[in-house]
Amino acid sequence: MSADEQRIRELAYQIWESEGKPSGQDARHWEMARKLAESETRGERPPAPKPRRVNKPKEVPASAPAEAVATPAPTRKPRAPKAAAEEKPALLKKPRATKAAAKPPKA
Repeated sequence: MSADEQRIRELAYQIWESEGKPSGQDARHWEMARKLAESETRGERPPAPKPRRVNKPKEVPASAPAEAVATPAPTRKPRAPKAAAEEKPALLKKPRATKAAAKPPKA
């Protein structure tokens, strides 16, 4: 086995593992590995990822008052818990057992 074939075998195994070891994909993994190995031997590099766009901070003019520069973020009021009556519509609530319904009838 040549060094190129061994490298293709290693790459194909890595691809197979990275995809969760699926069955029936060996030909596709081998082809992908062959292309990777060829690009390695030719000295090609994979294309560099596109740089991410970063928003620049807004510039504040020197003549701006100090309050405008350091404004705190607005705070949110915590929500009050829902009342027990608002949690479920009346149709979804279980009926309460009354004392009369809980006692067996006298004979």
